[in-house]
Amino acid sequence: MSYLVLARKWRPKKFAELVGQEHVVRALTNALDTGRVHHAFLFTGTRGVGKTTIARIFAKSLNCEQGTSAEPCGECRTCLDIDAGRFIDLLEIDAASNTGVDDVREVIDNAQYMPSRGRVKVYLIDEVHMLSKNAFNALLKTLEEPPGHVKFLLATTDPQKLPVTVLSRCLQFNLKRLDIAQIDGQMRKILGAEGIPFEDGAIRQLTRAADGSLRDGLSLLDQAIAYGGGGLGDAAVAAMLGTVDRARVAALLAALAEANGDKLMGEVASLAELSPDWGHVLEAIADALHRVQLRQLVPAMQLQDDDGGIDVGSLAERVRPEVVQLWYQMAVNGGRDLSIAPSPRVGFEMSLLRMLAFRPMGEGAGAGQVTSNATPMPRAAKPQVDGRAAAQAAIAEAVAKPEPAPVPQRERITKPEPAMREEPPAAPVAKVMSLDADGWLDLIAGTPLKGPTKELASHVGFVAYDNGVLSLSLSADDDFLKTPMAVKQLSESLTAAFGAAPQIRFETTKANVGDTLRQRNERERDARHGAAEDAFLNDPDVQRLMQQGAKLVPDSIRPLDD
Repeated sequence: MSYLVLARKWRPKKFAELVGQEHVVRALTNALDTGRVHHAFLFTGTRGVGKTTIARIFAKSLNCEQGTSAEPCGECRTCLDIDAGRFIDLLEIDAASNTGVDDVREVIDNAQYMPSRGRVKVYLIDEVHMLSKNAFNALLKTLEEPPGHVKFLLATTDPQKLPVTVLSRCLQFNLKRLDIAQIDGQMRKILGAEGIPFEDGAIRQLTRAADGSLRDGLSLLDQAIAYGGGGLGDAAVAAMLGTVDRARVAALLAALAEANGDKLMGEVASLAELSPDWGHVLEAIADALHRVQLRQLVPAMQLQDDDGGIDVGSLAERVRPEVVQLWYQMAVNGGRDLSIAPSPRVGFEMSLLRMLAFRPMGEGAGAGQVTSNATPMPRAAKPQVDGRAAAQAAIAEAVAKPEPAPVPQRERITKPEPAMREEPPAAPVAKVMSLDADGWLDLIAGTPLKGPTKELASHVGFVAYDNGVLSLSLSADDDFLKTPMAVKQLSESLTAAFGAAPQIRFETTKANVGDTLRQRNERERDARHGAAEDAFLNDPDVQRLMQQGAKLVPDSIRPLDD
């Protein structure tokens, strides 16, 4: 008896069954209904969000025996064969396993032949970013002008690794990570259909562990069902995932709020008996502090699920908002430091001790609640510690942050003055007022850009900036770099320099009016190369060797910094 895992059994077979990704479904549905179907599509996004699923449904829509439609029948032989993975005109290629140019040449050679059964021959290339450079070059011409009976569907988790020449030839769709509510709803639907009992706490833990991937969530659901012997219990799922009951997280936070070190370490010792994942515990603490802060600052906001055993209201009253923010930062940073700690438990304990070390002025050892009418500390005062260790005072000073903006109707506590204060950044207007062609090149050179956006920025020249509109020149040969996504990202990257994201307009010319960053970099590189050649050839030892018969290999001299 064979068992089909939930991720495969419940894989959507129609666009209407997809969870999320409405923006992609709408675009593809309109293309199919109007007959304006592009020849190459690129689906990007993290794992398990539906990239290959959408590609297969799209292939089924193109080849359904009832006609091209956004709603394939799902019953004809073609639809059934595509669902089963045996349709001869749907060629699925795993680029991670077939990276070489020979594999791509086989695709190109077969693309010229008409489909055997369907109307359209569909090439689905998964993890396309894994192809080699030579393979991409071999694919480019066919990808740009394929035969009318061929469609390319590319999927990748890392679009930044794709050459800009490939990106410019595809319609790109970015699939979103699924939110907790979407994964929760799908899990409940599947469990109801499968007749499997479950507890709400178990579903909540699994949706959080899925981390935006429905496929990962369903794989964890399969594992949890097997672990629980056919049921889905809160405690069983917690044991499987290595998470802890929220009541234990509440006990840790209560001990911190009371400044009770003995109680805090006792809770840690009890927790250690369960052999938890200490990183997951810190994540649970950070999540609880996030809920406390929402209750304090946005009390009208409705949270998506219950408090799970944590008295959020009580903690919101006992701990000041500024302290909650500081504890949250300590929990997040503590999770990052676990890998370099002497042991995970030591790293976990030190994170809690940092939280314990930070006490506002006026609270002694074992003090009760943090009251809202405590006397504010002067700016130069240091936070007091309760004598557990003298070194904790240094830790508290190191983690303290500059004083935040005042919170309405709440007393604020004052943090230690930082050792160094950064100078405020220069007003963006000053940069813009003096911006010229050279200033533009310096600005772009210092802006961190990647992928297609970096390519676009390096090929444009400065024309003018006036009243929020940035005019740039772009050679007609480079017009393909001007994709909507690259233009948007370039505009957003200039927000800090201009005070707001400028509106970008392009003046397409046969040649760039202004100098481009690429041209300047090439000119500087040529100058460095020329200087290196002169220095090398004028070296007395080199001249002596050449007089003795040594010959210089052309183009072999490189500057040291290259």
